[in-house]
Amino acid sequence: MLSDRPHRRAALLGLLIMAGCGFAPAYGPSGEAEKWQNAVSIDAPDTVFGFRMRAQLTETLGHPTTPQYTLSVSPKTAPVSATITEDGDITRFNLTGNAEWTLTDVQGRQVNAGLAQTFTSYSATGSTVATQSAESDAGDRLAVALADLIVQQILTTP
Repeated sequence: MLSDRPHRRAALLGLLIMAGCGFAPAYGPSGEAEKWQNAVSIDAPDTVFGFRMRAQLTETLGHPTTPQYTLSVSPKTAPVSATITEDGDITRFNLTGNAEWTLTDVQGRQVNAGLAQTFTSYSATGSTVATQSAESDAGDRLAVALADLIVQQILTTP
């Protein structure tokens, strides 16, 4: 029982420090995320990748009942060889992606903007169908990751 006390004290001290610096959970009551919930319409390209990003952004920000903002997203992806055998065969790809985004209010004024960048990987060692499936899955994962990074940037940028 005595060994629990230092951990409790450290936890309480940590909570006091975070409360003192103005820390507040984004998804808690009256958190930063509440401002954006169901208030943002998404403008993404009419592509499979754009559809996946739009779906993830809508899932996170909610369906816009009365849009007060528009989030415009311009994603770009590119496969890059990650592993090449001695014979010159490519066995793994990195799928890199970046998404420029702009958040505007209903009057068309820019509220925020940024660039989200990340990558995901997939194997090219199976059959052609397996490689195409792995590439498609990597694209889905990349779209979700970029959408999550955009939301994170919106929530953490004043």
